[in-house]
Amino acid sequence: MAQVNIPSEAFTMSIHYKDLSADVRREMLEELQFDIDKGTLNLSKRFTTEGEVAWPSLFRDAIQNYSDEWLAQQIRGNHYMKAFETRMYKNGPKEAAVPITAADTFSEGEFNRFYIRGLCKYAMSLGEADVKVYRGKAVENPRVESEQKIGKFYNVEKLLADLRTTPGVDTVLGLPNGPNSGLSVQRVITE
Repeated sequence: MAQVNIPSEAFTMSIHYKDLSADVRREMLEELQFDIDKGTLNLSKRFTTEGEVAWPSLFRDAIQNYSDEWLAQQIRGNHYMKAFETRMYKNGPKEAAVPITAADTFSEGEFNRFYIRGLCKYAMSLGEADVKVYRGKAVENPRVESEQKIGKFYNVEKLLADLRTTPGVDTVLGLPNGPNSGLSVQRVITE
C-alpha cells in the first residue's frame, strides 16, 4: 500500500467538550455497550474490513482515555479507511478518492454523539432536565442553521432518545447538526 504524505493542517482539531469528565465518560461507555448489544453501532461505510473489526475496541479506548482527535489518528495510522469509493455520477458509477479528512469527520461525529448521549444520561442522574448548545470548535464557514442553534436548550430525555434511534449525525432534533458543525452541548447549571 502506497503511503501518502498529507500535511497536518489538512486535519481538523478536536471539539472542546466542556463537560467531559470521568462520570460522563462512564456514561458514554454504557451507551457504547448499549449500541453493541443492540447491534446498532454505527460503522463508517468507508471503513476497510479491518476498520470495521477494530472500530468497537478502538472507540472504547478513545472514550475511556482519549479524544476524537486521537481516534482519527488511529484510523488514519492503521489505514482503516478505504482509499477509494464508488460514487454515482450522471454518467454512472465511478471510483473516487475518499476525502483525506474522512477519518476526522467520522471520529468527531461519533465521539460527539456519544459525548452528548453520555452527558444527557449524567444530567438525568442529577435531576437536570436540559442541556444547552454551544460551539465547541471554530469552523471556517458556519452554517446558518448551526448558528441558530447556539444557546438553545434541549430536553435531555428527548435528545438521548433521538441520538439512540438515529445513527450518524443527521438526527431528528438536528443535533449535533450535521458533519463538521462544531456544535455540542453542555450542562445547564442554575445558581
